[in-house]
Amino acid sequence: MRYTDAHLKTILTRTRKIAVVGVSMNPVRPSYYVARYLSLKGFTVIPVNPGHAGETLFGQTVRAGLTECPKDVDMVDIFRRSEHVPPIVAEALEVFPALKTVWMQIGVENDEAAALAEARGVDVIMNRCPKIEYQRLFGELRMAGFNTGIISSKL
Repeated sequence: MRYTDAHLKTILTRTRKIAVVGVSMNPVRPSYYVARYLSLKGFTVIPVNPGHAGETLFGQTVRAGLTECPKDVDMVDIFRRSEHVPPIVAEALEVFPALKTVWMQIGVENDEAAALAEARGVDVIMNRCPKIEYQRLFGELRMAGFNTGIISSKL
């Protein structure tokens, strides 16, 4: 699974509304701080967690499932174990007519779900984090002293 920087940057640039499946209300959990970061970067983040449905997170109501989300979601970011991914992707493909990307977080990979999405023309990213990729591709990690491998004249 090699994804070019250009491909990842295209996805992150075109994305506007992200349903984050498996988001936690606990601020020390990766799903919380990834979703928070994305919301601070201007993405509309729709939190999805049946255990916290109806609560508010990042200015949005937590949804119990994808069917309760706005229909214009264009990316689903999945924080669930790999074996739970196929029904999530199948539901996302059914519910979101504008879906462009299925993103599986670090440690999450499911070839069956990926094939299902790709057959419908949806981009799939597995075993990556949109927060890390955004920071790397848009110069934020460089400010912390990391060598991102990207040459830029920005300071």
